[in-house]
Amino acid sequence: MSRSVRIGVQLQPQHAPDYGLIRDAVRRAEDAGVDIVFNWDHFYPLTGDPEGAHFECWTMLGAIAEQTERVELGALVTGGGYRNPDLLADMARTVDHISNGRLILGIGAGWFQKDYDQYGYDFGTPGTRLALLKDYMARITDRLAKLNPQPTREIPILIGGGGERKTLRLVAQYADIWHSFADLEVLRRKTGILAEHCAEVGTDAAAIEKSVSWPGPEQAAAYVEQGVSLFTIGSSGPKYDLSGVEEAIRWRDQNSD
Repeated sequence: MSRSVRIGVQLQPQHAPDYGLIRDAVRRAEDAGVDIVFNWDHFYPLTGDPEGAHFECWTMLGAIAEQTERVELGALVTGGGYRNPDLLADMARTVDHISNGRLILGIGAGWFQKDYDQYGYDFGTPGTRLALLKDYMARITDRLAKLNPQPTREIPILIGGGGERKTLRLVAQYADIWHSFADLEVLRRKTGILAEHCAEVGTDAAAIEKSVSWPGPEQAAAYVEQGVSLFTIGSSGPKYDLSGVEEAIRWRDQNSD
């Protein structure tokens, strides 16, 4: 299945003491031609001052939905254990309506222990977090089918992670987009494992879009040959430098059919 290359930007909601800095970055990103504006779902900065300024993910997605007109938007990714899954489905449906059908529901098992400890969630183990994500995916899917009004479209689900036995199984069962953190060699191997899971659960591996972080223009074509069609570049506050995003957009446009 051939797809057009898309470019996303992850506007990391850290080190921006004034939300206006994020609002401006969203405007600049959409004007520059990105396809997707992502944020992330953490409660504290991941780099720099660990107690630095930080904003919450889903409240921001509602604001981004109102501000923008063209780009898709979502979290890269929502922490699976942070919210009741039925509530999360309702939040996603609501942002889907606010955006007129531009939301991507990105979700993962969670990994940053400080988020859990400081906000009163049970961190558990990688195994228990993945078991919780498995339960959550079933509940999210069920709740989305029950909501009134229904979402404006079948909301695309992005699952981030690369665990070969459990995470890729969930990708095969539920995901429209798989975001991998693997390098090219590992991505090739995991793609084969994902195809095996898809065959076992009866889904089409070719229908799942592959997503990775932007590897730079020198390596991007090799990832496209491996089936990747979504590249995302991260940018952090307070400056939200988009020069890397602009480079990726130029590469996309120069290499598009």
